Formats: sequence, structure tokens, C-alpha cells
Amino acid sequence: MRIRFNISIVTAILLITTAMTLATIGSVWWVSARTAEQTAGKMFDNITGIARERLDRLMGEVLVLASLGAAQTDMDGVTGNGLAAPSLPLLLTALGENSSLYSLYYGFENGDFLQVISAREDGIRKAHQSPAHARWIVRTITARESDGARRQSWTFLDENRNLVGQRMEDDPIYDPRKRGWYKSAMDSARAELSSPYLFNSLSQPGITASRTMPGARGVFGVDVTLTELSRFISNLDISKNGGVVLFDESSRVVAMTLRFGDHPALAKMGDIPARPVQAVEQYSQTDHAGGTQMVEVEGDKLLVQEMAWEKGGRRISIAAAAPVSDFVEHIYEMQNKILGLAFVVLCLFIPVSLIFSNRMSHSVVRLAEDADRVRHLDFTGAPPRPSRILEFHALSKAFTYMKADLSLRTHALEVAESKLSRLVTLGIAMSAEHHTDKLMEMVLLGAKEIANADGGTLYILDEKNQLQFQMIHNTSLGIAMGGTENDPPNLPPVQLYNDQGEPNFANVVSYCVHKAETVNIRDAYDPVDFDFSGTRMFDEKNNYRSKSFITVPLRPRGGDVIGALQLINAQEEGSDHVVPFTEDIQGFVEALASQAATAMDNRNLVEAQQKLMDSMIQLIAGAIDAKSPYTGGHCARVPELAIMLAEHASKVEDGPLGDFAFKTDEQWREFRIGAWLHDSGKVITPEYVVDKATKLESIFNRIHEIRTRFEVLLRDAQITRLETLVAGGDATEAEAAFERTKAELLSDFAFIAECNVGSEFMAPEAVERLGEIAKKTWQRHFDDRLGLSHGEMKRYNGTPPDALPATERLLDDKPHHIIPRDTGVHDMYDGLDFKLEIPEHLYNYGEMYNLSVTRGTLTREEHFKIVEHIMQTIAMLERMPFPKHLARVPEYAGTHHEALDGSGYPRKLTKDELSVPSRIMAIADIFEALTASDRPYKTPKTLSESVKILSFFRDDGHIDPDLFDLFLTSGAYKTYADRFLTPEQIDEVDIAAYVRMGATQPSTTELADA
Repeated sequence: MRIRFNISIVTAILLITTAMTLATIGSVWWVSARTAEQTAGKMFDNITGIARERLDRLMGEVLVLASLGAAQTDMDGVTGNGLAAPSLPLLLTALGENSSLYSLYYGFENGDFLQVISAREDGIRKAHQSPAHARWIVRTITARESDGARRQSWTFLDENRNLVGQRMEDDPIYDPRKRGWYKSAMDSARAELSSPYLFNSLSQPGITASRTMPGARGVFGVDVTLTELSRFISNLDISKNGGVVLFDESSRVVAMTLRFGDHPALAKMGDIPARPVQAVEQYSQTDHAGGTQMVEVEGDKLLVQEMAWEKGGRRISIAAAAPVSDFVEHIYEMQNKILGLAFVVLCLFIPVSLIFSNRMSHSVVRLAEDADRVRHLDFTGAPPRPSRILEFHALSKAFTYMKADLSLRTHALEVAESKLSRLVTLGIAMSAEHHTDKLMEMVLLGAKEIANADGGTLYILDEKNQLQFQMIHNTSLGIAMGGTENDPPNLPPVQLYNDQGEPNFANVVSYCVHKAETVNIRDAYDPVDFDFSGTRMFDEKNNYRSKSFITVPLRPRGGDVIGALQLINAQEEGSDHVVPFTEDIQGFVEALASQAATAMDNRNLVEAQQKLMDSMIQLIAGAIDAKSPYTGGHCARVPELAIMLAEHASKVEDGPLGDFAFKTDEQWREFRIGAWLHDSGKVITPEYVVDKATKLESIFNRIHEIRTRFEVLLRDAQITRLETLVAGGDATEAEAAFERTKAELLSDFAFIAECNVGSEFMAPEAVERLGEIAKKTWQRHFDDRLGLSHGEMKRYNGTPPDALPATERLLDDKPHHIIPRDTGVHDMYDGLDFKLEIPEHLYNYGEMYNLSVTRGTLTREEHFKIVEHIMQTIAMLERMPFPKHLARVPEYAGTHHEALDGSGYPRKLTKDELSVPSRIMAIADIFEALTASDRPYKTPKTLSESVKILSFFRDDGHIDPDLFDLFLTSGAYKTYADRFLTPEQIDEVDIAAYVRMGATQPSTTELADA
């Protein structure tokens, strides 16, 4: 009876122990599975973020390129084969620098078409029937001058832009004006992206960015293929069965991971059988709150995460998907093994325990207590005592092994999770870092931390194909070179090639870069294929022992190797014992190196893009300066002076300027770009208006036409004198009459010539005398409409021709002298709040109208054309899609003609409406104009004269008095003079005569520098 009782107790204890064991297994599974799901979510965030950044950079470059290409103003059509087009070199350069671009093209309102295609692949050359060694394809469609028929030209150039082939076609059916990209651009004021579509010639998917050219003369378009985007996201490793899908609003696949299989371009997600794609489609058709969610497809559970990208009027969704099993498969395997082991042990142990329950009961209680600790992930406690029962002894031993294995695996999982979390954190931080030194420091120190390495070195490949030392760190030796706080290493670079030009495979770092593969060495002192003599010398000199090495190439996804990361002497956790770098650690280091290389490459690409943008801006400014000798280097000097004054203003700590400072590099760049573009609107200002030195000057000085009429009247007087003599008249009287007429004509012409030169003021009696001279007539015997262009003849419409010979006034204002204004100018400036009255006519070339100008040489229309440059500057810049950190460029560029008292233009802003940078621009623009020595229409003013005139602007309320005082007290005026004024212009300036009492003073350091 007692035995049955004990057996019941033991059986109950066994059941309880079994339940606790299963609970422990379930607890381990739930914690591990939850951890794996969270890890997958972090990985999805990182992967979709990288894909979105790549898509944003690609489409951002395309939109900027479309805007820049559309800004060209030197083309109204296409002639010949297009090789003489002014913008062709710029198009070829842009195509060569971006491998994703397929073609750039202009479509004009007259039907002309110019397209440049990058034939970088055999498929492109085959599609366009080009020679095998062609690199560029120039395609034009123009109308023949002989009969107006359209002709298409295909011109093929090699890598050096030499002609290698040409093909002509008559009557092409292609008309750019009927294309969707042309119509959409014409309907929009900004650069637009088309929906993804299949390029007919390539059978590849792509997107077109287009923007209308100034004056609606045509549209500039950019074709970018999406094939490289698919390759890029295929390299974003999520899991062995997961990947990334990019799709548009119509659920068409724009790009996706290549392992999902072949499919027609731009296929619907529903037509692609791959389960991750089906999961993304199912996820996108439901209302979801974002984040990582689980979707079930045909019985399989998959994790899906989606984010959206929008730009240029287009929206593309970026989704990452992977089966849950990819992340928890190893956990399931461990679960099944533990569960199987538990069942085997229980099946063997229960019969024996029923027989020997009294002996086993105590041990089972201990096992139950130990299992309870394991359930709470507590792996402490003494092992069970040995049992004389063989089967129970085996169970105790197996449980001990299971606890030890679970402890090791849990610890390994915690370590792996910690390293993976650190890797993700570093990846996010690196992608957001803008400073190269800080980025490299994060890479090296992060790698040392993850690998628990004693030392490390970071190498970067320079332009000479040499590996330069960027950072060196060694904890044991206390060595720290490079980074944000230490001087860079002063060591000779590692040569990639020997003196014979052969690859250097003796050096482990050079080998790693050449082969683009990781090198893991357990002990550098063992016989290896690399030369470690330098390492041994370093060890002997520093009493050090370099043992384990791992060298990883820095290679961005899909790119070339840009450097290498080398770690030395991995250490056991919690000690300084040196061990080899394990495969797990190697995987983490390679992952970090890949992210670091991508971040560095992105940083380099951003810097290159900024340099390209800055160069193009300076190119535009230089072209504006080169248009006329009257502007000289104005666009280049104004930014120098503006930045100089802004630097001094940023150092002022109190007073009205105390709150102003540019605190970031982006703010300085924003101001610098605004300064360079401050006169960009002058591209529309004709040179002959800017250079107009006399009242009758247009393309040429029309005083010669007036003089010719006087010559005709003088000749008529001579003829009259001769006719009188032939008719027998009084010679003395005829000669006297001729001399009176000649003297009158000479006097009148001299007066007209004097009026033509222009002056500060023209008296009313002078205008009255002009009117009297104008009433004189002369005879025209030739048709004045012969030899005119089509545009000139249009101005004669409605005016019947005069019968010949025609009597005309000596000076006249005729209907064809008036050039009408295009009404589109009002639409261009609509909504920009300009407060300048726009003249009715574009130009008025009337002779009396121009000669009667009372001040200077410009008519009202021409003066507005000069002033209009700032309106054009604002109109162009405010329509450009500047990123957020450059949003104030239009403000800085468009306010330098405003005055603090509201009398400026074009918006008549007041002091409260003008920021400090805008006021700085006004001073810089005025002072540069006063001191410029390259203006042929004026004598260069001295430094003291310029400061004095600038003080008048201050006194009249036009410029900021605090900035004017700072301009003088900081010595900025003198620094600028030393750099840009001629020695003859530089004289002494008594700044005390101009600076107000209590004016803003620079810091002591500034005064010392000045």
C-alpha cells in the first residue's frame, strides 16, 4: 500500500516536472522568436532606408539635371547633326558621370529634336544599329531648309567623341511635341517625373524627368533606366529567401530583388508567383499602420514592411519581405531537439521511476527546482547528485548538458543580439554622418568594439591608387592617430603596384584590395604568403606581439573597393588573451565594412554632387560676367565680399547683430550659393541694353542713319546750288544760300549728336529744339521694307507702304519702332508679389522717343529690362526644387536691390522684412559696383570715395547702419581692397568720420586680425 502511495506521489512529481520542462521550452522559444522578429524589423528599417536613400538620390539627381538642362537659353532649335549644339558637351559630361542615365534630350516648339544617348552597353548599340565601338549617339530631327520636310540624323561618336558613323532618315514619324513627357512638362512650372514605362528601344523599364525651357521654347528631358536599381537592391541582403520590392501606385513592380525570378518589365505584383512579392501585394491592399507586420501567403508566414517615396509628382513604395522561418529556423531546430530529448528521457525514466520511486523522488524534486530556474533563464545551481539508477543518472546528466547548452546558446544569442544591435546602430549613425573624419572614426572604433580587437587601422584609396593611412588605434600601446581629435598618421602609403607596375600581393592590405576579399590570419608569425617583416620590426621596437589579423575590403554595394579595414589581436571577452578572429566575428566585421563603405561612398557622391552644383553655379555666374565688359567679375567678387562681411557679423556677440550667426556648414553653403546666383537673372538681359552708351544705340549706334539723312540734305543743297548756276542765276546768292543751309545742317546734326551722348539732365528747351529739327523732311527713293526679316516685317502689319519717292521727317517715331511685349511675362511673375510697373511695350526704338530721354541713355522700357534681371532671378530660383537646407537661396539672391526704407525693388521690402544676410548682400553689391575697375564706362573710384558714397546710402536709409559700421570697424573694406582693388585705388580712409558713436564693434580677436 505504501509503495502505491509513493508511486502516486512520484508520478505527480514527474507530471509537474514535465509541465515545467515544457514551460521552459516554450519560454525559451517565445523569447527567442520575439527577439528574432524585432531584429528582423530593425534590419527591414535599415534596408528600406538604404533603398529609399538610393532612389531619392537617383531621382533627385535626375530632377536637378532636368531643371539645369531646361535653364539653357542659348538654343531655340537644332541645326544639322547637332554636334555644334552649345549644350552638347554638358550633356555628354552629365551622361558620362551617371551610369543610370540613358539619354538627355531637347524637344522644341517647332518640332526640332536633339537627343544624346549613352551607348554604354551592347544592347543599346544593337537597338540603335550603331557601330560596335560607338560610345555616344547624337540624334536630331530637323526640317530641311529646301522643302521643309523633316529629316532624322543619327551620329555615332567613340569614347573620345570622334565621329565613327552616321545615318540619315527622311520623314521620321517621331514628333516630340506629341509625347507625354513634353505635354506634362508644358502643363507644369516645375520638373516632373513620368510614370515608370518600358523604353521601346531597350525593352527596359525607366522613368523620364522633364521640364519646360524658359519662354516655353521647348522641353528638356532625362531618361533614366531602372535596371541598375534592381541590381542595387539585389545586393541588400535581408535573408536567404527575403528581398526588396519597389512598386508604383498601379502595383506595377518597378524594381525588385533578382532572386524572386524573371518576370516581364513593369509586371503587376499579382502576376509574380514569388511569395514575398505576393505578401507585399497583400500587405499593400490592406489598411496598415506602418511598421513590420506578419502576412500569411498559402500557409507561409512572412514579415513585411513598407515605406513610401514621393518626389516630382510620383510616388513609389519600397517594401521588404522575408519568411518568418528565415529568422527563427534555427530556434525551431533547437526547440525540436530539446523537445525530442525530453520525451526520450521521460519515456525511459517513467517506468524505472515507478519501481524505484522512493530513491528517485528526492532527485526529481531537485530536477524540478532546477527546471524552474531554467524556465526563468537562471542557469545557476549545483548539478544533480549521481544516482545508482542508470536511466535516472542518464536523465540527470542529460538535463545538466541541456542546461549548459541552453546557457551557452542564450549567452551566444545575447552576444549576437548585442553585436547586431550595435551594428544596426552604427549603420544608422554612419548613414546620417556628414563629416568624413567622424565617419571614419565611427567605422574603426565600432569595428574594434564589435570584434573586441586590441588594434585597428583604416586605409583609404587615393587618386594615385595608393592606400593612405587614415586612422590607427591600439589600446594596449595607447596609440591614437587620425579621427576628430588626433593628428592624422604621418606614414608612407601602401603601394598597390611595385616598380614594374605589377600588383603588390606581398602586402596583406594590398592583396585584400586587389582581390576584394577578406583575409583572416590566425597568427602572423606562422608561415604565410604575406610579408610581415614590417610588423615584426614594429613588435620588436614596441615590445608588442601582433598575432591574429583580419583585413576586410571597403566596398560599397555594386561599386569598386575604396579602402580597407584591418583589425589586430582579437581578445577573449573579459581578458587580454589574444585569440583568432572567428567566422561569426568576421561576418559582423564584413557587414560593418560594407555599411561603412556605402556610407563613405554616399558621402563622396554627395560631396561630388555639391562640387558639381557649385561649379555649375559658378559657371553660370562667370558666363553672366563674360556677357558684357560692363559687368566684369561682379558675380565672382560679390560673394567674396558678402561672405567676408557675414563671417564678421557671425562673431558679434551683442547689439542688433548679436543674434545673427551661421551655425552650420549647410547654412554657409546656402548663403554662398545665394550670393553666387544673385545676378543669375541677367541671362535674359541683352548685352546691347546693358552696354547702351548712347540714346540711339541698339545693336549698333543709329546716329549714323541720322547722319546719312543730313548728308542727303547737304547733297540736295549742293544740287540746288548747281542747278541755280546752270540756269544762269546769281552765283553769289546761290553760294550764300548753300553756305547758310550747310551751316544750319552742321549745327543741327551737332546738336542731335550731343543729345545722343546723354547727360545727367536734358533741358526742356533742348527737347523743344529736337522737335523743330524733326519737322524737317527728306526724300526716300527706295523701298524701306526690302531685306527685312520675318520678325521685322510683322511690325509693319497694318501700315500701308508709302508711294515712292516718299517724304519723311528727319527724326520720327514710327509704328514699326515699337516692339510689343509678350503677355506671358505677367503669367511668369504672377504670385511673386512684385511691385514694379511693367511697361506696355518691350522696346521702343523711336528716334524722337529715345533722343528725348532726359537723364542718361535708357528709355523706360530699357530701364525696366535692366531692373528685370532681379525679377528673373527670383522667378527662376523660386521655381527650382531646392532641398530644405537650401530653401533660402532665392531670398539671399533676390533681395540685394531692396532698401531698408522700402524704396528698393522689386518687392519694396522694409527693414523688418529683410534678414541680416539679405542686408549683407545689398552692401556687398553696392560696394563692389563702386570699386570695380573693369567697367569701361566709368573711372574707377578710390577706396575713400567708395566708402563715402556708401555712407550716403546709409544716411538715406537704404543700407543697414549696423552692418555698415561693422564693415568699417572690422577692416573688411580694407581686406577686400587689398585683394581686388588696383594699387592706384587704395588710399587712406578715416573710418571715424563715418562710424556712429556706440556702433557694433567686432571681438578683440577680430580687431587683432584686422
